[in-house]
Amino acid sequence: MHSATHQAIAAVWRIESAKIVAGVAHLVRDIGLAEELAQDALVAALEHWPTAGVPDNPGAWLMATAKNRALDRLRRNKLLDRKLEQLGHELDVQEALITPDFVDALDAARQDDIGDDLLRLIFTACHPVLSIEARVALTLKLLGGLSTHEIARAFLVPEPTIAQRIVRAKRTLSEARVPFEVPRAAALGERLASVLEVVYLVFNEGYTATAGEDWMRPALTGEALRLGRMLAELAPEQPEALGLVALIELQSSRAAARVDATGRPVLLLEQERARWDHLLIRRGLLALARAEALAGALGQPLGRYALQAAIAACHARASTAAQTDWMRIAALYDALAQTAPSPVVELNRGVAVAMAFGPAAGLAIVDALRDERAMQSYQWLPSVRGDLLSKLGRKDEARAEFKRAAALTRNARERELLLERARTG
Repeated sequence: MHSATHQAIAAVWRIESAKIVAGVAHLVRDIGLAEELAQDALVAALEHWPTAGVPDNPGAWLMATAKNRALDRLRRNKLLDRKLEQLGHELDVQEALITPDFVDALDAARQDDIGDDLLRLIFTACHPVLSIEARVALTLKLLGGLSTHEIARAFLVPEPTIAQRIVRAKRTLSEARVPFEVPRAAALGERLASVLEVVYLVFNEGYTATAGEDWMRPALTGEALRLGRMLAELAPEQPEALGLVALIELQSSRAAARVDATGRPVLLLEQERARWDHLLIRRGLLALARAEALAGALGQPLGRYALQAAIAACHARASTAAQTDWMRIAALYDALAQTAPSPVVELNRGVAVAMAFGPAAGLAIVDALRDERAMQSYQWLPSVRGDLLSKLGRKDEARAEFKRAAALTRNARERELLLERARTG
């Protein structure tokens, strides 16, 4: 019984932790302290739920507990008087915080035209007082609930580096007394790029999970889509915000077709396109058209997210895999490699070139990446090599590459797929 309860707590925490941290940060105005108090609420759940049972509204229970702990901390540190003028009536209401229903009503009442506390949390974590790397790592940790290992995989850097960034970032925000708010005017543009990167990485982790038993983590993709839409509404004059929304909408449209009935991955060219979500496709194509029109009106080239959305649109517009416009996709990857060069972009460009001009042309691009240090533990490099070698008839080499890729991945579903490719060549 306790094991099942602990599993339920872990599941609830994964879904609700970012909201709880954000809600408490709205009260204490300190992200590090908010995370600590949220963890206190988690400990309380681990102590009480195994005997009392999981509450009907576990998220509200955790939020109420964390906020009451915040009030206790404010009183104990004699901060209540200094914060009373700033918090006003809201703090008085918080003292009466007792029931989950009251928490739900209070949270609903606090929504405004610039988003909710999660949006404030992400912009606060992306404050210019931090390095760009620290902003992204901290926000992924707090907003997406990702582990330091998962974040490290997203950045292709050592795990201890990410852990240090997160600790230092929270300390810096606290010492600098960074306000818990969404920036306005000029400050908005300055901080939007790192926020977009955070949402993009959260989506990627949900779209293809780094580790675990599942190929996808829908809670993360859904949260990234929600935040992306909010950002696009907040910054309607920013083509890249629209480009990111378009990318997430178009990629998310394939979700139902990306796994079979047993949860095994189904690769893009083998997917049943009738199962793609055509409402999301229409929304994505509309957002892309708006991004392209806005960039044109501003005299700007398309940015990295809009270019990736344009690539996704090529797939979305093709009713069958055979009708895919690989020549255009290869050209778009050429542009992306100029705009946002990286080994991963170059690897994807190699795939597109292979589809447009033959596997030998693609393999030449991919082979040039074999000595890249950042790609040594990236499973998709040997996976792509294996696919191209197989198409060239070099079956033994292909099998060896698929086995190498399987050894590098920490996702069980991905490993099964790669080992199957190794068996079939």
